[in-house]
Amino acid sequence: MKEHQETVQTRLASLPREIVRAMPAQRILAWLSPLGTTTEEYFCMSHRIVIVGGGAGGLELATRLGRTLGKHGKAEITLVDAQLTHIWKPLLHEVAAGSLNAAENEINFVAQANWNHFQFQIGRLSGLDRANRSIQLSATLDEQGMELVPARSLPYDTLVIAVGSVTNDFNTPGANEHCVFLDAPEQAARLHRQLLSQYLRAHAGSSENAELGVAIIGAGATGVELAAELNYAARELAAYGLDTIRPENMKICVLDAGPRVLPGLPERIGRDVHQTLEHIGVQVMTGTAVSSVTAEGLETVDGRFIPATLKVWAAGIRAPLFLKDLDGLESNRMNQLVVKPTLQTTRDDNVFALGDCAACPLGDGSHKNVPPRAQAAHQQASLLARSIRLRIENKTLPEYRYQDYGSLVSLSRFGAVGYLMGNLLGRVRVEGWLARIFYISLYRMHQIALVGFFRTGLLMLSQRIGRKTAPRLKLH
Repeated sequence: MKEHQETVQTRLASLPREIVRAMPAQRILAWLSPLGTTTEEYFCMSHRIVIVGGGAGGLELATRLGRTLGKHGKAEITLVDAQLTHIWKPLLHEVAAGSLNAAENEINFVAQANWNHFQFQIGRLSGLDRANRSIQLSATLDEQGMELVPARSLPYDTLVIAVGSVTNDFNTPGANEHCVFLDAPEQAARLHRQLLSQYLRAHAGSSENAELGVAIIGAGATGVELAAELNYAARELAAYGLDTIRPENMKICVLDAGPRVLPGLPERIGRDVHQTLEHIGVQVMTGTAVSSVTAEGLETVDGRFIPATLKVWAAGIRAPLFLKDLDGLESNRMNQLVVKPTLQTTRDDNVFALGDCAACPLGDGSHKNVPPRAQAAHQQASLLARSIRLRIENKTLPEYRYQDYGSLVSLSRFGAVGYLMGNLLGRVRVEGWLARIFYISLYRMHQIALVGFFRTGLLMLSQRIGRKTAPRLKLH
């Protein structure tokens, strides 16, 4: 009897409830009667939603669904991530420079799940079984390599993949071995430790006017923002007494194979940012491709050698490799899952993808995809929160249309620059303190989506108080 019940449960779990509803009543009753479950009870069972990836889009979606469907018992929402905490990815360059303390700005998944009526499972996606509608998670190990959580599988009715993107080093020799990527908080913290180590080593030595070479490959937003933040960090470190390496002796070089910085923004903004970087002492080399990376520095395609102790690769992104041909799902050359305008994957309507890991058509007739920006992930999470509710009710799903609200680039305490988009004003250029305020407000909007207005206000207040009792730069 027990084996029969397990077989029935497995069979039912493998079928969407919409399909079961379309079956003859006699067959449904024949399956349910050994379980002592009526058809009414079965169709009241919660819809199982599994979201893989706790980045900006995934965590916002889990929170929204938890507050609506989870709170009222209409669905079981499970968020899966390999880490225990979330930090907004556009802040990682500040974590790397030490101007932002990650511990004070991260959100704990367990607590967020408890507050917002969803579940959290730690784990890394290792496989997908679309036929039986389940995902496989690899075992989680502790710091000593001992198994903390065993490998397991999770069933789903609706699966959302929101695993974001990783840096694309284009298979450049030595890049993976000698460069730091800024894909995760632990990588940003690693770069910060390396930076402090260089300063502490120079401070303890006898040499004066020591130099530190920093090479940043990629002149997109991440590379530009990191360069400005490191330049500010050099000034602060000297102000705190670590002045053996003077600010002008931190030689920061930003390289890009393209013709200009910030290729995703209007040319005028890129030109102004280029001038600002050079004004504060950052060397900018455009039209310079890197052929290889060594422990001592960079080799360029045209034969030049650029010495650098710290090397950061910030040129290009791609989706994680495990998404390529994941159980037959369509993917592109960047490993992104190809999705329809509804954000459903092209080969399985039960599987959705959002954010950087999704290749979603822009919908403007250009055959381009939605750009990998935080605002796109936020918009898609908002749409899917509504779409999944409609899907449970067996209604038509809306299509996603990307709305460009502009783009801003932070130049640390030296200001910010970018443009805003509006229906009435069109594209409006902003810079200086006003752009800086808008830039900070983007993060506050993300916080509000996750923890609400009141808690966001308390966080802002506590951070303001902390500025009076803590150094401006993280020194450990």
